[in-house]
Amino acid sequence: MAADFRRDGVRFSLVWDVLGAVVSARVAETGRQALDIVDVGGGTGGLAVPFAVLGHNVTVVDPSPDALAAAQRRAAEAGARLTAVQGEAASLDSVAGPKAADLVICHNVLEYVDSPADAMTAIAAVLRPSATVSVLAANAVAAVLHRALAGRFTEARQLLETEGAAGTPRRFTLPALTALIEGAGLRAGEAHGLRIFSGLVPGALLDSDPGGTGGSKEALRALEAAASAAPPLRDIAAQLHLLAHR
Repeated sequence: MAADFRRDGVRFSLVWDVLGAVVSARVAETGRQALDIVDVGGGTGGLAVPFAVLGHNVTVVDPSPDALAAAQRRAAEAGARLTAVQGEAASLDSVAGPKAADLVICHNVLEYVDSPADAMTAIAAVLRPSATVSVLAANAVAAVLHRALAGRFTEARQLLETEGAAGTPRRFTLPALTALIEGAGLRAGEAHGLRIFSGLVPGALLDSDPGGTGGSKEALRALEAAASAAPPLRDIAAQLHLLAHR
């Protein structure tokens, strides 16, 4: 299952590699082979199930009972077990308990919650000492850039003037996301950009592969990986991926 997950697109492969390194380091630090992982807003278990397959104790917290049921079915089909709990990010500390997690995954959540600051505070309370939260959020800079390239100049200017943060879904700049994390008492760590070029390259270019080798897609994957941690390219990615530590 984990191997299949790694092949599921450039974005997922890069995230999996980063989180795999985080988990390996935590296992070495604690001496525990099975970590406690909480995936808040984890939906149908796209990330949670591969970690459960590896033997970790995974809890998915999501407001949707249908998504949670799908996550449990997905885990059962993979021969793994996970805990599914209906709840919101802002109440994660009461749902999961204080200092209960070695890793919290918070992907594509802060864009939609009532208060990102409250959500991050609750997440911080769930983390054990030296534990990690993985935050993935839409990038305001990329939203402006993509609209401008599409000829939607007025909309791009409006997003720029509001720093892309108004309305739903919210979008974040890297400094704003870092400030949100630090405001919750956490220490910001590695930052990566996901889908730097994928949204800009025409699909026809990737689909044109006369040899049938998938060379263009693999080359794009390698380029995305090389650029993901390199500013300023990282800072124009469609999504920002930050690690933070308690």
